[in-house]
Amino acid sequence: MRFHLIDRVEAWEPGKSLKASKFLALGEEYLADHFPRFPIMPGVLMLQACVEAAAWLWRATTDFGHPVVVLREVKQVKYGTFMQPGRRMDVLAELTKVEDGTAAFKAKGTNDAGEQTVAAQFTLRGYGLAARGPAGAAAEAKLLEHLRAHWGLLTGALKGG
Repeated sequence: MRFHLIDRVEAWEPGKSLKASKFLALGEEYLADHFPRFPIMPGVLMLQACVEAAAWLWRATTDFGHPVVVLREVKQVKYGTFMQPGRRMDVLAELTKVEDGTAAFKAKGTNDAGEQTVAAQFTLRGYGLAARGPAGAAAEAKLLEHLRAHWGLLTGALKGG
């Protein structure tokens, strides 16, 4: 199962911040189990939406210099109101520090009523695959092609259909 938790990038300023949106639909498969009579977005997926927004900011900041981005550390996670189907979660990710292949961020999510759903500070680690030889270089090229196309869809620069 693969989730893309950012549906739209609304605005970004490389090296500073990125604003994105997640539209929570009742048909999202994880809602069937969380919870059948009161479906809400799991807290870990709200956090992942923040991480995903931050990863896009870092890629945009470095001109996709870090095609692989992984979560390294999370601090000070705070959850607020439930995120229910039919609502939009707005995510703001801010880059606070870059050092030796890692980047620190603070991020928050709010629902379309302005109520905070999640806030956190975390560190991401970025790396490429090309240094791993020809197979790594080929995999990185395919990954970069996919990421740039997805970025185009998220930002509206590339129209689907």
